[in-house]
Amino acid sequence: MRTFRVKTLISVSVVSVLAMSTGLPAHAQTVAIAAAAIVNASSPASAGQHGDSGQHGESGGQRAAASSRESVGPAETETSDQATDAGKVTRSAEAGGGPVGDSDPLKEATASAVTAADAALSMANTLDGAGGGVSGDDLMSALEDAAAAGQPLAMWRLGTMYENGDGVAKDPVKAFSYFSQIANDHADVAPKSLEADIVAQSFVKIGDYYHQGLPGPGIQVDEERSKQLVLYAATYFGDPDAQYRVGEIYLTDKADANPLQGARWLALAAHKGHAPAQAKLGNLLFNGDGIAAQPVEGLMWLTIAHDHSEGTADETWINELLNRAMSVANADERAQATKMADKLGPRFSPR
Repeated sequence: MRTFRVKTLISVSVVSVLAMSTGLPAHAQTVAIAAAAIVNASSPASAGQHGDSGQHGESGGQRAAASSRESVGPAETETSDQATDAGKVTRSAEAGGGPVGDSDPLKEATASAVTAADAALSMANTLDGAGGGVSGDDLMSALEDAAAAGQPLAMWRLGTMYENGDGVAKDPVKAFSYFSQIANDHADVAPKSLEADIVAQSFVKIGDYYHQGLPGPGIQVDEERSKQLVLYAATYFGDPDAQYRVGEIYLTDKADANPLQGARWLALAAHKGHAPAQAKLGNLLFNGDGIAAQPVEGLMWLTIAHDHSEGTADETWINELLNRAMSVANADERAQATKMADKLGPRFSPR
């Protein structure tokens, strides 16, 4: 299996787990309990249905229309070598079991989980109904112990807590440390395993840090590293958010812009229900920016994106793109696009 050496892309000085505070307010307890409780009920070998893997590319049956198939077909396998040229990852031996009790209700609550996020939500609901009864100090201790044992779900939870200041003081250095450890230790986890989604998102988050820079620990802006990290999440894991970001890179790269490649990557994410990718793809097809214009297919994707973005942070800008396109399109184009969106939209719902 071809894998990825993350240690060549991240600053080793901040990879080690740092000391952290222990108190958690009440509002953070339920989710923290879930993360701590499921680390022993789940393992990196647990199989789940994560969606399409970027390792083998996208199937042709998921394309929306014949005209868009030719111009925005699959690209996952075309650039996978770029993401893996750094070498092979050295996997750390994973310690078996976590610090939390291996009770049957916890296993039952996570047995049917599709992703790590599903497992956390299921466990939160179970424990919330049972009343919890675990102190904030015990929760933090359980998460830290599980993270030290190599459990990616615990490391992910701690990383997001420090990234967002959820129950702890906001600390991007600690967040970067946890995300880096997940990416380095679990880079070659099976793309459809339970943890695959958080491993892929850890690559994306590290890529964001290199894109923005983190001066404190000496993480300088490095666009090439950022691109490699995001590209790996897009190719190996087939992560839709990463694929969307790769599409954006190809569209905005001043030195090497490639609208056709950008459209292909956006299409991969759009087929998986990624609303921003659907909107950007639709706008690209409608206007023909660097590719042949396909206004009906463009309007179709913009309409689908509008339906899927309702109530999200992306709703406003997606609506603006749709309204602008609708104002330019003729009546026949609008009618065809609406009909196609009604028919094909459910096939491209968020996964």
